[in-house]
Amino acid sequence: MAEQASVTVADLDALAARLVEVESYLHLEEKRGRVEELERQSAAPGFWDDAEAARALMAELARDRDDIKAVEAAREGIADARAALELAEEMDGDEELMCEAASTVAALTREIDDMELSSWFTGKYDHGGAIVTIKPGQGGLEAQDWTFMLFKMYMKYCARRGWKVTINDCPAAEVIGIDRATFTVEGKDAFGMLRAEAGVHRLVRISPTDAKKRRQTTFAGVEVIPVLPDDIDIEIAPDDIRVDVYHASGPGGQGVNTTDSAVRVTHLPTGIVVTCQNERSQIQNKAACMQILKARLYELELQKRADELDEIRGPKHDIGFGNQIRSYVLYPYQMVKDLRCGVETGNVDAVLEEGDLDPFIVGYHRWATGNADYTPDEEDLAD
Repeated sequence: MAEQASVTVADLDALAARLVEVESYLHLEEKRGRVEELERQSAAPGFWDDAEAARALMAELARDRDDIKAVEAAREGIADARAALELAEEMDGDEELMCEAASTVAALTREIDDMELSSWFTGKYDHGGAIVTIKPGQGGLEAQDWTFMLFKMYMKYCARRGWKVTINDCPAAEVIGIDRATFTVEGKDAFGMLRAEAGVHRLVRISPTDAKKRRQTTFAGVEVIPVLPDDIDIEIAPDDIRVDVYHASGPGGQGVNTTDSAVRVTHLPTGIVVTCQNERSQIQNKAACMQILKARLYELELQKRADELDEIRGPKHDIGFGNQIRSYVLYPYQMVKDLRCGVETGNVDAVLEEGDLDPFIVGYHRWATGNADYTPDEEDLAD
């Protein structure tokens, strides 16, 4: 209890100073003016004549209002904590009031952390949804099991964040794990947050399939691309795609459907293949495939035009040794370490079983603001 009540006036001053910086990062005064302008536009006659444009404007209005509301609520929270702390001191260090102030400060710190993180997301699609694909790399059967472990980790993380997840494709492997996983995430800053995860993930552990219980190193690759808004028009000629249908199946060999509802779309000019089997009908699965295909074709076009690919997905590497962004070591010791920003923890269960990824994702974005050209050194790669 004493540790919880260790808040001071200096702590509140530091929080207030951080909040002022966040207001500056978020361009709050500009947003207040923008809110007034958007409210005038939304009240104008004929506003909903162009439904897509109207929805985009209302989404922008909602984001700006949320930012303003969050900052104002944090400012009120700091004032309330000051009042509780002052009253506690007047009452000879009343423990209940001190704990109330400390609890408020802890909550405010988390809220300001989130606001600060959101202020770093300046990319065109950072505040929107993400399409995540996980594929096994070097390591054979073990890599398929590692792919499934990562898939479950991200499901836990998305649940912690309160994001909506749609599993587009997750076929079971023949022996262990899954062949791949593709899922769509919808929620505040989903793409901005999850693009920190794009890259090669390395696992070191005792092999669960090796009778001699030898140590095994395996790899899986994570791809993160944005969900494109409706106003991005990617034309796909009907003759450029081949559509195949087949029986759907889920992780662990469980059948999703007994009909040919799963859909595989192949874009013939590029060779891009997208599969979806989450929905019960071919029509729904095909629509999901087309959404993912359009996002991948858009990314491909960006790659052809400029070096902006790094901002969307990060450079492509073989899914193997020497290219990992993060190592997960379960044996001979336990540690998860991000090789870019240096964030690490010995509590591997919190990461893999509970999806506690915020320290790594926040750490990456904090690091990336000033170290965009960093590459891991040999010692990091050998960890």
